[in-house]
Amino acid sequence: MPEHISRYRREGDAVLIEIIVDTVRQLYATLDPAPFRDKDLDSDAETYIVASAREFPLSTPLRLVIHLPPDQIAAADAANIARSVHGYFDYRLWATRAELATLIRNGWISLAIGLSFLFVCITIREVFFADRSETLMRIVAESLLIFGWVAMWHPLQIFLYG
Repeated sequence: MPEHISRYRREGDAVLIEIIVDTVRQLYATLDPAPFRDKDLDSDAETYIVASAREFPLSTPLRLVIHLPPDQIAAADAANIARSVHGYFDYRLWATRAELATLIRNGWISLAIGLSFLFVCITIREVFFADRSETLMRIVAESLLIFGWVAMWHPLQIFLYG
């Protein structure tokens, strides 16, 4: 068993991601005026939950446990807290998928533009400069080829690294 897994308690097959707070309000972004079930999580809480979850394979069952002082437990509505945490991460999943869809759409558009520009550059090079042996004409011909490939930089960056 990897060492990092032993830092987390287990309950059955599930790994427990535990957060200790003084009040329920600490879980939520303080500037968000929405009711609890619609609130954004505090950025530190979100970062901790996500970082902890990333330490395990996707197939590992995880359970989030929120520890409150005894005087806060009575005021806490566990169902609302669970709904708000699930709602927040459902929203983040939707937003991330939307961002990815936009990135891929922009990648395809950039690829179409880049390939078109590359095609135009190669065509101009072949039609006007293919049989030229003068140095200046060869420089222009090679420059067209380079410009065409540089136009492919952005779409390749999106699909390979973005």
